[in-house]
Amino acid sequence: MIEHYQAITSFIVELEKLKKVERRIKPPGLSRYENSAEHSWQISLLALTLSPYAKQEVDVLKVVTMLLLHDIVEIDTGDKFAYNANHDDFENELVAAKRLFALLPSQLEQKFLSLWIEFEKAESAEAIFAKGLDRVMPVIQNLHNGCQSWLEHDISIEQVLEKNKVVAKANPELWQWVSQQVKVIGEQAGVREK
Repeated sequence: MIEHYQAITSFIVELEKLKKVERRIKPPGLSRYENSAEHSWQISLLALTLSPYAKQEVDVLKVVTMLLLHDIVEIDTGDKFAYNANHDDFENELVAAKRLFALLPSQLEQKFLSLWIEFEKAESAEAIFAKGLDRVMPVIQNLHNGCQSWLEHDISIEQVLEKNKVVAKANPELWQWVSQQVKVIGEQAGVREK
């Protein structure tokens, strides 16, 4: 049993590195960029608050677990900007996931790796919901920080809507509301249309 505590502690200490992974978005009201650990925490809370409104009924603990695990691979791979062509990098991220989860006792290693893969494939109700929240959180942040990352990276309203339409699978009403906000607030902030 002691070796399990040692393994879990090693895993948790390794996760400290996620706090150093800088994303491309600034939290509203701050001049610094968000880190990946903050992102995972915030979307986990978003899941808790939005789970009653999911398109399909979901196991919220499973969703939150997926959201807490999904970006830890960035310790090895770094953050990939959602609008870059190389955003989806499953093979490299899988290598990172296997390395990180191998720090855990084997039962947890397999459980967490399975949940990570399930999230990436986005086929279950929980994974679809989690994936949608992962996409919508930066949109919400941009809507409240002057569209900072869209303007800094010359992202159009059309690109935002196209890249994040997966949110509609998780919650159609939320996506309808958010996409309308993107059009209105994006235009007001000077985000180009196309």
